[in-house]
Amino acid sequence: MKVVALSGSKIGSKTRIAMDYTVNAFQKKYQDFEVTLLDLALFDVEFSDGRNYLEYEGDTKYVIQTIMEADIIIIGTPVFQASIPATLKNIFDLAPEKAFRDKVVSMIVTAGSQRHYLIAEQQLKPILAYMKAQIVQTYVFIEEKDFHRKELVNDDVLFRIDRLVEDTFILAETYARVRKAEEEKYGF
Repeated sequence: MKVVALSGSKIGSKTRIAMDYTVNAFQKKYQDFEVTLLDLALFDVEFSDGRNYLEYEGDTKYVIQTIMEADIIIIGTPVFQASIPATLKNIFDLAPEKAFRDKVVSMIVTAGSQRHYLIAEQQLKPILAYMKAQIVQTYVFIEEKDFHRKELVNDDVLFRIDRLVEDTFILAETYARVRKAEEEKYGF
């Protein structure tokens, strides 16, 4: 299975720190999986203009195609002004309406305040559901206080990320088995 860890912001370091830990946790536990980290800070992604995602070139095409080819997507996002960053929303706009059909998607949210814990529920989950994702219902919310000197220091957060990785894997394996059983019914 192909896994994409998407760090959804051009600025800041906390989301990337959380995503680095997540990628390492996934690679440690599931070595047979191909895991790719896409940090939007490292790519020059064009703003969506309504074209088919295959018509874009360069970084834009690479990022969207990599996401479209994934079986599992782990989205990491900071919260800016009580919302997801425009760079992440642009990724959703670039992708087709049913981009996440048959994909399992989980989320990690970093924020400066506990008051932003519902951003995943009120903004991310509705977008992902509209795009037909199989959403891991729990997500990891990480606050400013969970970091110290550019390192995640809260053991509970680390445990929750490890659990999210496991839950994401279990859901992906379950859906893969169900899809395979459905396809085998046709016998060709």
